[in-house]
Amino acid sequence: MNAKEIIARRVAMEVKDGMLVNLGIGLPSMVTNYLPDDVDVMFQAENGVVGLGGSAMPGFENKDLTDAGGGLVMAVPGAASIDSAVSFGLIRGGHLDMTVLGGLQVDERGYLANWMVPGKMVPGMGGAMDLVAGAKQVIVSMVHTAKGSPKIVPECTLPLTAERRVSLIVTEMAVIEPTDEGLVLRELGPEATVEQVVQATTAKLIIPETVPRMAL
Repeated sequence: MNAKEIIARRVAMEVKDGMLVNLGIGLPSMVTNYLPDDVDVMFQAENGVVGLGGSAMPGFENKDLTDAGGGLVMAVPGAASIDSAVSFGLIRGGHLDMTVLGGLQVDERGYLANWMVPGKMVPGMGGAMDLVAGAKQVIVSMVHTAKGSPKIVPECTLPLTAERRVSLIVTEMAVIEPTDEGLVLRELGPEATVEQVVQATTAKLIIPETVPRMAL
């Protein structure tokens, strides 16, 4: 498995039956491909769809049915098309059970930076700020380092998405939980050691006596 598949598979384990879930652009959208068959969940996208399925199969592409990033997707039975106001009403009203977002940085407080890099062109903030502020659970799915530079840092140097602690960080190397005491190393990736995770993380980690591996 490559890094993105490891992350998507592990995040999919957090999605529970009956949830309403929002998936961010890119890696988070892969989560739909790894859900168990017995998990009945509705995926919501900011662009106005409740009931997104997985990636569109060849021959079933519909340009009017996309995820928030414009990727062609399927719809599940019972899906609904809604306008943007209703879509963001779900998000801002606290009706989302979970959102899965990509990340540029996460700091020791569990604060996320994922929407812009100063000096570079960006399409806009999208729904990231609303999602971090409004969803009941916020899971960050991202590779552990970017070109060798740690992404889990003492303090974000990029603009924060919101001043709210995320629920969980999932990388190919580890599952890390932000808590009142700090960042706790909960699980190791398939090929990672505690020493490797610590070396790839500049933020301080709380390391339990026993750290299990991801059960992928």
